[in-house]
Amino acid sequence: MKKQENEVLEALPGDDMIEVLGARVHNLKNIDVRIPRDQLVVITGLSGSGKSSLAFDTIHAEGQRRYIETFNAYARQFLGGIERPDVDLITGLSPVIAIEQKTISRNPRSTVGTITEMYDLLRLLFARVADAFSYETGEPMVRYSDARIVDLIMEEHAGHEILVLAPMVRGRKGHYRELFEQFLRQGFLRARVDGTVVDLTTRPRLDRYSVHDIELVIDRLKVKEADRKRIAETCATAMKLGKGNLMVADLKTENVRYLSRHLMCPTTGIAYEEPEPNLFSFNSPYGACPKCSGLGEVTEVAPEKIVPDRRKSVKRGAIVPLGSYKSTWVFKQVEAVLASFGHDLDTPIEEMDDAVLVALLNGADEPLKVSSSIGLSDRKVQFEGIIPYILEQAEEGTKTAQKWAASFTHMVACPLCKGSRLKKTAMHFKLDGKNIHELATMSITDLHAFMDGLVPRLDEKKALIAKEAVKEITDRSKFMLDVGLEYLMLDRSARTLSGGEAQRIRLATQIGSDLTGVLYILDEPSIGLHQRDDQRLIGSLRTLRDGGNSVLVVEHDKEMMMSADHLIDIGPGAGEHGGRIVAQGHPATLAKGDSVTARYLRNELRIEVPKERRKGNGEQITLYGATGHNLKDVDLTLPLGKFICVTGVSGSGKSTLIGDTLYPILSKHFYRSDTYPLPFRKIEGLQHIDKVIEVDQSPIGRTPRSNPATYTGLFDHIRELYARLPSAKIRGYKAGRFSFNTVGGRCETCKGAGVRVIEMNFLPDVSVPCETCRGKRYDRETLEVRFKGKSIADALAMSVEEALEVFGDVPQIKLKLQTLVDVGLGYVTLGQSSTTVSGGEAQRIKLATELSKRDTGSTFYILDEPTTGLHFDDVKQLILVLDRLVEHGNTVLVIEHNMDIVKVADHVIDMGPEGGHGGGQIVARGTPEEVVMMGRGHTAPFLAKELA
Repeated sequence: MKKQENEVLEALPGDDMIEVLGARVHNLKNIDVRIPRDQLVVITGLSGSGKSSLAFDTIHAEGQRRYIETFNAYARQFLGGIERPDVDLITGLSPVIAIEQKTISRNPRSTVGTITEMYDLLRLLFARVADAFSYETGEPMVRYSDARIVDLIMEEHAGHEILVLAPMVRGRKGHYRELFEQFLRQGFLRARVDGTVVDLTTRPRLDRYSVHDIELVIDRLKVKEADRKRIAETCATAMKLGKGNLMVADLKTENVRYLSRHLMCPTTGIAYEEPEPNLFSFNSPYGACPKCSGLGEVTEVAPEKIVPDRRKSVKRGAIVPLGSYKSTWVFKQVEAVLASFGHDLDTPIEEMDDAVLVALLNGADEPLKVSSSIGLSDRKVQFEGIIPYILEQAEEGTKTAQKWAASFTHMVACPLCKGSRLKKTAMHFKLDGKNIHELATMSITDLHAFMDGLVPRLDEKKALIAKEAVKEITDRSKFMLDVGLEYLMLDRSARTLSGGEAQRIRLATQIGSDLTGVLYILDEPSIGLHQRDDQRLIGSLRTLRDGGNSVLVVEHDKEMMMSADHLIDIGPGAGEHGGRIVAQGHPATLAKGDSVTARYLRNELRIEVPKERRKGNGEQITLYGATGHNLKDVDLTLPLGKFICVTGVSGSGKSTLIGDTLYPILSKHFYRSDTYPLPFRKIEGLQHIDKVIEVDQSPIGRTPRSNPATYTGLFDHIRELYARLPSAKIRGYKAGRFSFNTVGGRCETCKGAGVRVIEMNFLPDVSVPCETCRGKRYDRETLEVRFKGKSIADALAMSVEEALEVFGDVPQIKLKLQTLVDVGLGYVTLGQSSTTVSGGEAQRIKLATELSKRDTGSTFYILDEPTTGLHFDDVKQLILVLDRLVEHGNTVLVIEHNMDIVKVADHVIDMGPEGGHGGGQIVARGTPEEVVMMGRGHTAPFLAKELA
């Protein structure tokens, strides 16, 4: 194999190469590889063959390590250490930027706008050129210079007697005695209180519980040209005391006029502060909505969770937070509330008026007389209600109390800002008739069109100021259109983005940064992208390349492979059977080789179209009137007992329809889950299935201690097997002895982690194998218990295939191992940390876990893009597994863009026709052949090619 690699290397010219010699990271077999610089290079191969080990864990890790090495020792201690990858030498390496799928933010404040920095540019634009409008009257706000204010008074009040007033208090309660004393000490004798002029020497007394408006009278005079200087001085004093605002009361017409240096409503006098970018930021206290603190959502108690069964009485536990009747003080109060309405604890809730339930949930208006059970006299008590108590626990309780309170609450749009996240003032600055929230909720396509024509619509001064910011926003939105993200909105929360979307956003940002001489490494950027958008993505990668950069892509997409300048195939198998360079060169040349990839590229191997489609069991589930997000009153019919594929362009509403509407309905029906579905009218046919299982790509564990063996439940059976061995029974060991998470059998030096982290004050922390257990996680006595010569630590170090040979005689263990092999994970190590498992692998581990359980023949499986990270050959394996589920009478629904999956489905639902506002409809449904015949939507032409 080494000889073949060397032949490949010799065929390449020596200049302009990234040379990797002796790479041994993970399963790489001491390989040498030369990668051409300034080209689009694709690395492919079976799942688990070592593609990511070469691209990310070797080349990117070394690039990152070299970058951090340039920092001084003081800075490095804060960054933590990066180990040198297990490689002899890497030469020709440029600065490296990795664009992975795992870099998605879970912060609720992070949005598409903040990630791309387009929202920051919008904030700057609004602060500098937006027009302000009054939130009271909708009139344009005005501001005047000091000289203009004097001119206005001279023009509009000529010959009239006026009062010049400095506004001091606006709509606040208090008696203001100290304020009046302060006015007198400053030499002012009169003030205007609630529209009436009062003499301050009489020490006026105000009602401290009423709301007051107070203005200080600065001067009373008749407006004459001769007194212009006096009027100017009066106005300057009023402005100083009124913080830039003054009022003019005309004693002849009895009109009051507001004038200000700041933005001010000419009718009501409300003033805005000078707009700054942070006024439009929902992450700043200056701009965030005061009620939801800029999140756009607030916690609200759901009454249906507090009283789920109205047929019960309070005594029998109708009010879930209280439970069944107990002789406690709170039940005494509830009894008193019910008695005040003529009911008792035995009355079913459904027989009570709504007013009774309102009093129980929100509290009683009047104090209630509560009788004591221990002979004391009755007490009057104000019953506060169950909802206020739950909200108090949610905000201020212990962690346990907060978790308890969360079971009765859900998130709803903030009633004050209506989900805009911003305070009222910020929403009344408009740019060409649109406020910032309206722009943030436009699709990228609409935003790009709006910005593209904005500058000519502005006046000359504003156009000059806005020009650069508008150009930057237009450029960035264009890059997002180029990578197929036209349906996204700046307001979209980063938490709701798929890995592929997050990766393409970062790709668009990098294209916009115009760097040169950089090595970009991407991890399957085509994930979640419809075939229609593949060419746009490839065009974006070529743009990066043409800018003088090297682009290295780990990818399984056929079109991406054939569009590369250079293709590297790693294999021949997965895990221990991989880690070698099978072939490399131009895609057309490589396709003539005899590797598995080459045979698929030239269609010698392919996924066959089934000879006939399944008829199903004749039953169906029908969902009516789904209107969440961009769905346009969709009616969805799902024939049961079939393999169903939901496809469509990115952003057409697939995840909204299935993941956010259908799955929450089914989950709520079968498991009483807390997830709320998006709006729909009704659903029929749920009686035909008995459970629903969603298999998504979320991590199988968030700590290094979680691994495939613990997640699938396989490790429990292995521990029980070891506990039943004679050598374990003699010592009195139970299954817990063989757990690396509990005290007993684990190594106490490293607490079962297998490594110890050594802190090196001014150098990176170093992880070293534990000197006591030498990385085996267990103490010596535990490791002496062996099965077929293998200790429990040896079992964790085995691949799934090796474990199947060792434990193949134990039925429970064999079943779980066999299902892992069936889904193409034979190469995965049982003890591999779940933090190093890819999204596609995590999904298949979950699928294997479900496959190893007994199915009922009426189970509904939902999978979201299960082909992520899968080679053609792995997709073939996956289809066999899914077919097996359907053959047992179950229904499998897959959301997928991969045409190899779409063409083998029994029933296809194509959504579209476009993404975002242009989508949200079912454009075609039926067998793949019927969808092609209809010819509607973007999927049909690509599907026709596959079927042909």
